[in-house]
Amino acid sequence: MKTTDNSEKNNLHPRNLHRSRYDFELLIANCPELKAQVAVNIHGIETIDFSNPLSVKLLNKALLQTYYDIQNWDIPKNYLCPPIPGRTDYIHYLADLLAETNNGSIPKGPSVLGLDIGTGANCIYPILGNAIYDWSFVGTDIDEKAIANCSKIIEANPKLIEAISLQQQTESRFIFKNIITPEDRFTFTMCNPPFHSSAEDANQSTVRKVSNLNPKEKKKTNPVLNFGGQNAELWCDGGEIGFVTQMIYESARYAMQCLWFTTLVSKRDNLSSIYKTLNKVNAATIKTIDMSQGQKTSRIVAWSFLSESQQKAWKLENA
Repeated sequence: MKTTDNSEKNNLHPRNLHRSRYDFELLIANCPELKAQVAVNIHGIETIDFSNPLSVKLLNKALLQTYYDIQNWDIPKNYLCPPIPGRTDYIHYLADLLAETNNGSIPKGPSVLGLDIGTGANCIYPILGNAIYDWSFVGTDIDEKAIANCSKIIEANPKLIEAISLQQQTESRFIFKNIITPEDRFTFTMCNPPFHSSAEDANQSTVRKVSNLNPKEKKKTNPVLNFGGQNAELWCDGGEIGFVTQMIYESARYAMQCLWFTTLVSKRDNLSSIYKTLNKVNAATIKTIDMSQGQKTSRIVAWSFLSESQQKAWKLENA
């Protein structure tokens, strides 16, 4: 028997639309494909099998269609399928960060330009940032197939055509080089960096995660990734700390061309090394914003090379 669960996910940002339990009746009305994936669990609550990649993808499709008016969203098989509530939080916390030097007002509209590093095949941050705050974006990735899929999503949603542009990073060892030109001025950059340092590390983590979601999968050494992910999305040499360190050193070369550089940092143990690197490159302001979703904790590290007065002037001129 189905019961109603009105509990709130209080750890999500106050403006996050997904603090309440998913309204599957509404989601199915907008995305009928989802119906076959929904079942009532032992507690009498409607849910999906979060260890099933198809279920997770269709839930995303339904959420994007229902709450953000995004049509025909899809990703190729085995590409990263991001959990919408957590990705939405990053956008909201960025908005709060920008408001700090904008007289407490969140800047909205296309003059706010974000650079999404590693946008993947899902294009999720540009989609959400545009839908919620009408921001503009440049999305970059080293994967040609990922960029091509993002183009399909944008073409299927005409309102995104002017708001989101895409650029392939042709040299995988670089992050901002080849992307930021001398004429560019970005309000912020954002990134969900590769978490693992090797394919083996990524696979072991997946085994643990899937076994937690579905104990029946416990014995599998090569389980299906419920949220997917290609190599470049999941791991790189040096792992998260190596990627973020490279990002910080490169950001110093574009110090006056961006108000805020930001990145997710999943491993708290990496913070001390990240702070040391930021001090080495003389970042003027460093902020850490804690986030959590369910049992997972993460944080955004943000830095700016601009003084407080320069930050305020930037907002007045550009937002």
